[in-house]
Amino acid sequence: MEKNAKIYIAGHRGMVGGAIKRKLEKDGFQRVITRTSGELDLRRQDQVQAFFEEEQPDYVFLAAAKVGGIHANNTYRAEFLYDNLMIAANIIHAAYTQNVRKLMFLGSSCIYPRMAPQPIVEDSLLTGPLEATNEPYAIAKITGIKLCEAYHDQYGCNFISVMPTNLYGIGDNYHPENSHVLPALIRRFHEAKQANKPSVTVWGTGTPKREFLYADDLAEACVFLMENYDGRELVNIGAGEDMSIRELAETVRDVVCYEGDIIFDATKPDGTPRKLMDVSRLHKLGWKHSTELRQGIAQAYGDFLRKQYHHLNAMHQ
Repeated sequence: MEKNAKIYIAGHRGMVGGAIKRKLEKDGFQRVITRTSGELDLRRQDQVQAFFEEEQPDYVFLAAAKVGGIHANNTYRAEFLYDNLMIAANIIHAAYTQNVRKLMFLGSSCIYPRMAPQPIVEDSLLTGPLEATNEPYAIAKITGIKLCEAYHDQYGCNFISVMPTNLYGIGDNYHPENSHVLPALIRRFHEAKQANKPSVTVWGTGTPKREFLYADDLAEACVFLMENYDGRELVNIGAGEDMSIRELAETVRDVVCYEGDIIFDATKPDGTPRKLMDVSRLHKLGWKHSTELRQGIAQAYGDFLRKQYHHLNAMHQ
């Protein structure tokens, strides 16, 4: 990508899009284009088409999505399917009609079958049933990948797809009901510490294993692949190592300096037993993550505290 190229980031206010924006600006790209959802409704084909015709971006990072944890995915099934289908279809098609030079579609590790052999290789896609709780989101993301492949095959578009593992970091969502496991734990341990609670209850048995990647590492990988990869096949982006939810909870407790107990509520769902990405394709291309989990959680907790501080200040003004 040339330093004067026009680069559109769809979803720049989300954790992933925000990290990509920081990375591009740090690297000296000066023509990064963004729109808020209030300015441009990505679910509306007419609006997306008009935006692409007007701005004529050279490169596109498609990081916009309706996202959430198990509870949100399972509750808002129609919204998760419809909104994410429309976002992917509208942007990918507009990128084709306006001759975008390259587009990167960001999927999610939940696209893979629930019981895919571990670690999960890219070829596992569509080889078995999905995890039921987030099937609508996964189907929309799989459609985005297949759209990129189809536009590549039929029209010769340089549209690539990447599959990030579980992410966390600056700009994460700490909503008490709709957040993912790691930010939810940060908030719960912090609030328990503030309230001097004797224990924190965590959903499930604590045995499922998960992999986590710091969002700024993902952004580095995305820019690296945008500049070094033109393949039709999707690429996993992850750390290539995982830990149990129990170990994760203990690590977050240590970072937050909470001294109470952790209680696991086995009546609540565990989700997929294990989800580890095979990142050998990415490593062969020449990229590896650099932020270790404890260090990343400390940075994420710092971001959470800044958000809390700003929120409290705003309430008292």
